[in-house]
Amino acid sequence: MPDFAPAATSLPTSHTKADMVTGSTVDFFIQFWGVRDKISSPGKDTIRYGGNTSCVEMCLGKKRLIFDGGTGLRVLGNKLLSEMPVEAHIFFTNCHWDNIQGFPFFTPAFIPGNCFHLYGAAASNGSSMEQQLACQMQPPTFPVPIQVMQSELQFYSLTSGEKVSLDDVTVEMVSFNSLQSSMGYRVTWQGYSVVYATNRSLKHKHLDDNLLRLAHKADLLILDAPYALSADEVLNSDVLNWQDDIWQTDIATAKAADVKRVVISRYNPDYDDDFLDQMEEKIQLVFPNYSLACEGMIMPIF
Repeated sequence: MPDFAPAATSLPTSHTKADMVTGSTVDFFIQFWGVRDKISSPGKDTIRYGGNTSCVEMCLGKKRLIFDGGTGLRVLGNKLLSEMPVEAHIFFTNCHWDNIQGFPFFTPAFIPGNCFHLYGAAASNGSSMEQQLACQMQPPTFPVPIQVMQSELQFYSLTSGEKVSLDDVTVEMVSFNSLQSSMGYRVTWQGYSVVYATNRSLKHKHLDDNLLRLAHKADLLILDAPYALSADEVLNSDVLNWQDDIWQTDIATAKAADVKRVVISRYNPDYDDDFLDQMEEKIQLVFPNYSLACEGMIMPIF
């Protein structure tokens, strides 16, 4: 298997919107549509990295997979209006608001002729993903119910250890946090793999066996960003001293899993562009194969 991201298609070094990659030139690519945790953070200080909450698109041949439905899903939906009819598979890590709040504003879901397959685990209270998405669209907090969506919506309940086959695409999943029912995913196509492993809030003092298995020799691993306590910690401290326990475990696990490249996303909404630039510079001094995601960034896998 060739090294990830050959020179001609390497990750952009500047945090600006990359040119769109088409299926005719790249068969498997990732695009980030939302990179924030908790709540969107638009404004003059978040222009380069973006302020939408988490949403990642993966295009593999003729398949389109979407991971999480934060406010970035609205932006992706507007782009898809020029490509209708649209069929896509949407995988949710959990039902926290930052992962589902873009779904009611996903315009293609309201248009007949489109089809969306929606996957997720039952929540801690036992509710299904369909119930979780419908709940946030109930009056009086939202003007129209989910039944107003005229596209075909097909719901699938997931369990840890399960595999979903979408023709020649395989999606494996494991639970990272039983209390929050958070799922991680590995997408494999034609021998290449991308792992989406976010929303892992439990603290670990040892290698995460679930992540180690899921990420083994992956071409790309997408993880949550660390939560630094202050700018001084980023500028003046050893990178290993200012992230939380799970971040340290993720770094060690990624190394042990022999992952080719790691991208971190889902930033604290209070972190501005300059702060994230400093964070990336500091991380890359210790881990050169780590990069920070920004909205619009496209990463070709092959």
